[in-house]
Amino acid sequence: MTAETPGIICCAITGSLPTKDDNPAVPVTIAEQVESTQEAFEAGATIAHCHVRDDEGKPTSDPERFARLVEGLKKHVPGMIIQLSTGGRSGAGRERGGMLPLAPDMASLTVGSNNFPTRVYENSPDLVDWLAGEMKTYGVKPEIEAFDLSHIFQAAKMVEDGRLTGPLHVQFVMGVKNAMPVDRESFEYFIKTTKRLMPDATWCAAGIGRYQRVLNEWCAELGGHLRTGLEDNIRLDRDHLAPSNAALVKLAVEQLEKHGRRAATASEARAMLGLAA
Repeated sequence: MTAETPGIICCAITGSLPTKDDNPAVPVTIAEQVESTQEAFEAGATIAHCHVRDDEGKPTSDPERFARLVEGLKKHVPGMIIQLSTGGRSGAGRERGGMLPLAPDMASLTVGSNNFPTRVYENSPDLVDWLAGEMKTYGVKPEIEAFDLSHIFQAAKMVEDGRLTGPLHVQFVMGVKNAMPVDRESFEYFIKTTKRLMPDATWCAAGIGRYQRVLNEWCAELGGHLRTGLEDNIRLDRDHLAPSNAALVKLAVEQLEKHGRRAATASEARAMLGLAA
């Protein structure tokens, strides 16, 4: 990727933590998520990173709810790349991958454990191998969520020994309390290491909270792809809540344009990620 490469914008539409008390714009129900994703797509996002919640607004890994969301997105936002989360806040053990038989375009995969603000985000080798196997079985492209440098090395090893099918899409996650801080030299070393170990990989970054804009700026500048959305950050700036996911996507588009780039179209994003048209 170069500085002229169109930037794929991923919108993490709801996550598992922000509530409507934090920001009324956070979409919780399936209908709200579909509507918010459609607005984000029209603003320039081409990947929807998706969690689902139960009737009380709490995170869940219920495959039936994921199925309803996938159905709604395919109907109302055709072309959008659907990326489902197998993250640990929504379930435990193999139930985290219970939606993979839906065969979404992509799914997140964290290949190692790390600390979160109040607990350990546990990803045991057995669970990682099982999730990777399910993704291969159902033709799901993994998005490697790298919270640590070791996760990049592990992902490369899994491609080498056939547990994962490349080329991978790697996301550097920075700014989580007790995990990887936002540090420019470390960020650039993550990129360098990814390019050395997996030359054909694409990469992006997720900055948590106020760091969302910082990481997107770095990605736009250095030729990577961008992640935004209310899962990671509920504010436009220090004094204003984001009125929608689309508003955050528009900021990401502006950051790309600032560096002489533009948001990738859906067809361009699919081609860059090696996904079916």
